[in-house]
Amino acid sequence: MNITTLAKRLCLLVPLIIAPAAWAVEMMPAPPQLAAKSYVLMDAASGNVLVENNGDQRLPPASLTKLMTAYIATLEIRRGQIGENDPVTVSENAWRTGGSRMFIKVGSQVTVSDLLHGIIIQSGNDASVALAEHIAGSEDAFADMMNKTVTDLGMTNSHFMNPTGLPNPDHYSSAHDMAILARAIIRVDPVHYAIYSQKEFFWNNIKQPNRNLLLWRDKTVDGLKTGHTDEAGYCMVSSAVRDGQRLIAVVFGTNSEQARAAETQKLLTYGFRFFETQTFYQKGAELAQAPVWKGTERQVKAGLADDLTLTMPKGQLKKLAASMTMNPQLTAPIAKGDVIGKVEVKLDDKVVHSADLIALDAVEEGGIFRRVWDSIRLFFYGLFN
Repeated sequence: MNITTLAKRLCLLVPLIIAPAAWAVEMMPAPPQLAAKSYVLMDAASGNVLVENNGDQRLPPASLTKLMTAYIATLEIRRGQIGENDPVTVSENAWRTGGSRMFIKVGSQVTVSDLLHGIIIQSGNDASVALAEHIAGSEDAFADMMNKTVTDLGMTNSHFMNPTGLPNPDHYSSAHDMAILARAIIRVDPVHYAIYSQKEFFWNNIKQPNRNLLLWRDKTVDGLKTGHTDEAGYCMVSSAVRDGQRLIAVVFGTNSEQARAAETQKLLTYGFRFFETQTFYQKGAELAQAPVWKGTERQVKAGLADDLTLTMPKGQLKKLAASMTMNPQLTAPIAKGDVIGKVEVKLDDKVVHSADLIALDAVEEGGIFRRVWDSIRLFFYGLFN
């Protein structure tokens, strides 16, 4: 299949609607103004921010911090560094940690899995410290792990000093960063993400409810976490799925437990009502074959490193058109993953998304005869083109 044919196919798959559809945009109201210091609404599949206000403002995250604590713990489980059934001896330091508690006893042994449930559902500060010490040896060492993960995830307005979210002037995050973290939790480890939907957890003869009120009010909500300190106010990160679309809502600094739930619900309702998401191409799928010079193969398969997923106001996805270009005169050797072209998606004449096309396979350098012959061909190709 040549490039012209592929470009035509892309345009057919994502057709451009000629008839005017301005009414679709005019019918879309302005986003809700929330009674919160900052907030963000993100589509989980595309990562597109749909609504935001002060989304990058650095604020105390309170117990939203535990999203990072739990995320690192699940990463360590998946890497085989710790096991879910590993016993963790509760230190006096963990036992003495103030604030919300799982009520673990000093000197007792609690499994990693139980501590993880205590962190996510009961928001236990004692459980957070115990698990952090088990993973890294100390809270300070665990904080270093947290901040390395901040960099890995591209959270540009976050810095953590402890695994709990207890106040510290150098401990902060943002609504946008928390949405990025929530998206990673959901996408990387769906098995452990299921814990966030549990409404209660029973430990030490004490049953404590999940503080996410939306788990009771909205059956489409399945996580994530709440937080509160006097400094931070009432905060919440929530996610919901409707008709196959998942949204993540983050609010910082509301004035009550009821308010953070109500303001979060406003964001989710607005997003599901007025936006839609579609995955056009999946990562690793062959989209084209590009000609290669001086290689053991004459062509190389081209595709995307990540899914091409877009979130737009409802009615706009039908108006998109995609096109593809390849880098001129691709010459071997070509490594798997090398950038060899670009896909652009346009709404009218505006580029709304672009992504690199990469080589899906390696192409080694050809033998001497192939290289000499292709050099001659390229010489004449250059003369006439």
